[in-house]
Amino acid sequence: MLALVIGSICLALAFDFLNGMNDAANSIATVVSTRVLSPRVAVAWAAFFNFVAAFVFGVHVATTIGKGIVEPEVVTPLMILAVLVGAVAWTWACTHIGLPISVSHALVGGLIGAAVAKTGDTSCLVGAGILKVTLFIFVAPLIGLVLGMALIVAVFWVFRRTRPGRVDRWFRRLQLVSAALYSLGHGTNDAQKTMGIITVLLYSSGYLEQWFGYKEFHVPWAVILASNFFIAAGTLMGGWRVIRTLGMRVTKLQPVQGFCAETAAASSILLSSLAGIPVSTTHTITGAIIGVGAVKKLSAVRWGVAFRIFLAWVLTIPMTALCSALVWWLLSTLKDVASPCILG
Repeated sequence: MLALVIGSICLALAFDFLNGMNDAANSIATVVSTRVLSPRVAVAWAAFFNFVAAFVFGVHVATTIGKGIVEPEVVTPLMILAVLVGAVAWTWACTHIGLPISVSHALVGGLIGAAVAKTGDTSCLVGAGILKVTLFIFVAPLIGLVLGMALIVAVFWVFRRTRPGRVDRWFRRLQLVSAALYSLGHGTNDAQKTMGIITVLLYSSGYLEQWFGYKEFHVPWAVILASNFFIAAGTLMGGWRVIRTLGMRVTKLQPVQGFCAETAAASSILLSSLAGIPVSTTHTITGAIIGVGAVKKLSAVRWGVAFRIFLAWVLTIPMTALCSALVWWLLSTLKDVASPCILG
């Protein structure tokens, strides 16, 4: 049992690392595409604020992931292992081909698939939590799009009599602030998803009380720091193909547009985090980028690329659910013939 729990925690942190790699694009695509920072400096900037997020906000999203998708009582270490294998496989595949997916929804899909495969029915699922997450697949990019459009229109109006060169210089500096805010939101919302998975694993196996002294579901500081560290490390490595897709292929951005997109997305993500809603940072920033690009002219957005990204979003939950269900079936079959000291 102990070996399985430790192995699952390591895989959860590996998932967190991949999250940082895939979502590095979200944090720095605009600041790189506008040439405000070089790619290497930009990922270091984003990684720093990913880690700082551990000390700023609470763990409301972690609680939603740990208790609001499936009933904690049905969770076992083997099930969590199946969840993580399915989510990691889908995230790695999409990162490899350059698709900015929602790793949050990969995790949710994995939880749903493994839980249903384990229990044989859907009674173990928390309908309200799943509905909230599913709804925000569509709401999050719309919020980002509307806020991005509103901000860019407001900025154009305020600076309508200012020379373009001067506006460009100001917003090159301001983009450092907006990129930092977005990275803070990314670290806050996305790292908490890994925290939720690790905590529910410790809770269901009894190690939360044994190691940390908590009898109820509570996220330990060690889990908070580890989750933010690994997501920051993944961001530092960067997912360069995804960065090109978001920052350079969806639409061509200027510093003022990059600032508006990042600020709109950061505002939405930070508010959602405080409300405990596990939104997709990918969906939000992509909607914001499309919004600021569309204000200039609709043809400025490469709608074919945008549709390809949207298709990956829609497929993420069902595909990871299927992957994790298959992994659960394989692992549970192996458990019957493997040594109990290995599989618990």
